[in-house]
This record gives sequence, structure tokens and C-alpha cells, in this order.
Amino acid sequence: MADTQDDATALVERLEAELRDVTLVRFGHDDAWWLGTWVWRVAAERDLPVVVDVRRGEHQLVHASRPGTCADNDGWVERKVRTVRRFGTASYVVGRRLAAKGQTLADYGLDPARYATAGGCVPVVVDGAGAVGTLAVSGLPQADDHALALEALRALRAAQEAGEV
Repeated sequence: MADTQDDATALVERLEAELRDVTLVRFGHDDAWWLGTWVWRVAAERDLPVVVDVRRGEHQLVHASRPGTCADNDGWVERKVRTVRRFGTASYVVGRRLAAKGQTLADYGLDPARYATAGGCVPVVVDGAGAVGTLAVSGLPQADDHALALEALRALRAAQEAGEV
């Protein structure tokens, strides 16, 4: 049990460190469009069935569904977004934290029909401003949804730093 607990704790620490590495310089409408279309383009190149959703605050700026997805993926996006807003960190981090403690959403009085701890939604964090939005990916195994979202934020940050967006 100790090894499993140590592994879970190490995973959470790694995930939290990865999130700190994707802080952006800014996040406006053009950045959201760049982010959403980057996910779409990469998903098309890799033939991935995903939904991508980009929000700034409560404003949904980009939402698109690739072939192979369905309305259920939209529901997962909504539930993951609620989780990120509630806990202030990635839905995958929340899920792994709860698992490491042997807890579920019910321990927080939250309805799993409205919240999801599956990976794939990450906060969009701007340096000096904090979390200003969300990026959600749904359609792949949860670790892959999460990884694609982080990859997209890294790509946006690099494009911002290079003056490309």
C-alpha cells in the first residue's frame, strides 16, 4: 500500500509541476482561437477523435468536435470544466488527488453527474492574473486528453514568446 500511495503522491506532484510550466503571457480571443485550432489541427494530423473547448471565464470562445466524437463528449467537457472551476486545478489532478486519499467527489458533496475528475480539462493561467479560463479535451483516455491539453498550452506559450500570436 505504501508504494501505491507513494506512486499516487508522486504522480500528483508531477502533474502539479507540469501545470506550473504552462503559464501564459496573456489570453485573449485570438489566443483562444489559436489554441483551439492548434488542438483541432494536431488531432486531425494524428487522427484523434476529440472535442476541444476553450473558454475565457464563462465565455465559450471555441468548441469543435472531430469525427468519432458524440454529444457524450460535450457532457464530459461540461463536467470537467465545472471541476476545474471548483477546485482551481486540472480535472486530472483533482481525480488523482482524490484517488490518493481514497476519496471521491461524494466526499465533497458533489454530484458526479455534474462534475468529472477525468483528465482533459486544464486551467488557462496568465502570469500575474491567475486562472482566466479553461482548455478541455475529451475523447481519448483521460491521461491522453490531459497530455494533449498541456501540449497545446506549451505550444501557445512558445508561439506567444516567439511573437507568432
